Amino acid sequence: MAKKTSTTKSFILRVDSDTMNAIEAWAADEFRSTNGQLQWIITEALRKAGRLPKKRTEKTAEEE
Repeated sequence: MAKKTSTTKSFILRVDSDTMNAIEAWAADEFRSTNGQLQWIITEALRKAGRLPKKRTEKTAEEE
């Protein structure tokens, strides 16, 4: 059986309890999991800072 490759990486994050409570409440308000909320927060911060790599667009048959 071929091993599936993942594009996500796991890591441990330590957050104080007040911050975690705020994240959990925000996640519930947005109907996201806590992990999903953290991913969204990080992605938005990177996007706003211009730190996300540009997405490559696939060339269509017409462009080639």
